[in-house]
Amino acid sequence: MSIYRAVREGIFTRPVRIGMNAVGWPDYEVASLVAACVAGKTSNEVRELVVLLHEKRMTALDEVKWPSD
Repeated sequence: MSIYRAVREGIFTRPVRIGMNAVGWPDYEVASLVAACVAGKTSNEVRELVVLLHEKRMTALDEVKWPSD
């Protein structure tokens, strides 16, 4: 299965744009998803993890002190 198909199916987090023609994923997200698979988590459990990881991403952005703040 391709990573983009896994993203569409909700079992992998969405990529983060890191350049004009490049995307990547935070290392802690990849490690968490690999650990879930190794632990034998179901697809639905992995989908729940993906939701939590996306929420963590947004929370981390909220905590950044932007220059205009």
